[in-house]
Amino acid sequence: MRIVTLILLVVLILLQFKLWLGEGGFREVTRLQQRVETQRQKNDELLHRNARLQAEVEDLRERLDAVEERARNELGLIKPAEEFYQVVPPPVESNQSGKAKGDGA
Repeated sequence: MRIVTLILLVVLILLQFKLWLGEGGFREVTRLQQRVETQRQKNDELLHRNARLQAEVEDLRERLDAVEERARNELGLIKPAEEFYQVVPPPVESNQSGKAKGDGA
C-alpha cells in the first residue's frame, strides 16, 4: 500500500510540474496571453491610423480646397496671381569664445 501511495505521489508531482512549467502549461499560456494583448493594442493603433488616412483620402477626393491646402502647405505652391512672402527669422549669434554677450572682457 505504501508503494502505491508513493507512486501516485510521484505521478502527481510530475503532472503538476508539466502543468506549471511544461509545454502548454500555465507559464506559456500567460506569456501567450500577454503577446495577444500586445498585438491587440498594436492592431487598435493601426485601425485608428487607417481610419485617419481613409478620412484624409476621402477629404482629398471630395474637396478641392483640401487639395489646394495640402499643395500650399507641403509643396509651397501659390496661385498665379498671388505673391509669396517668406519671413525668415534672424540668425542666432553663436558665442564661440564661451563668454556671455555683453561681457567686456
